[in-house]
Amino acid sequence: MRTLPLSLAAHLESGVTTLCYAWRLTRADGTQIGLTDHDRVLTIGALEYRPGGAPDIIAFTSTSGLQPGSADLRGALSHDAISESDLAVGLWSGARVDVFRVNWQEPTDAVIVWSGYLSDVTHGSDGFEAGLVSLKADLERPLGRVYARACDAVLGDARCGVDRTAYPGAVCDQRFETCRDGFSNTQNFRGFPHMPGPEAVLQGPAASGNTGGKR
Repeated sequence: MRTLPLSLAAHLESGVTTLCYAWRLTRADGTQIGLTDHDRVLTIGALEYRPGGAPDIIAFTSTSGLQPGSADLRGALSHDAISESDLAVGLWSGARVDVFRVNWQEPTDAVIVWSGYLSDVTHGSDGFEAGLVSLKADLERPLGRVYARACDAVLGDARCGVDRTAYPGAVCDQRFETCRDGFSNTQNFRGFPHMPGPEAVLQGPAASGNTGGKR
């Protein structure tokens, strides 16, 4: 349950409202931008919210269970701080989104109506388009690493360490043999190539040389 500031509650009860939406986007590296569907710049806290870059909100959805809610939008987000290069390397994927309902005559009268994350970020004709999922999506995120034979790094990323310019057009199938023979990069292999597989179980006990566990 959200608690409205007393001044905003009084404004809503007046019957004549001057409300708009404001969007605060926060990347994982701390970079923030502000957008609003109002026609002038609003300042909320220390952040300026620029007009013309926010999409139209059709509806926010929430669930009573653990499934993530979402938001239905029309249009695209746009801002000078969102560049093609940043989108290409995924800097805005998973960015935190806080949506405020604001009295544009008194921007200090604001309340958060929805919080979540950007997902499925793509570049559109008017800006970038993205899905929105609520904070409950955190409950579906895997934590830690997967214990598997295959490498879970991406060719050329910081965990892999391979200089892709030295291997133009190369692809990696995440196998240990490819890492070793194709890239000479076994020291950075991020899988577990020697883990036992199902064949170890299917082999059963040895027909000969069984010592009963004695050494």
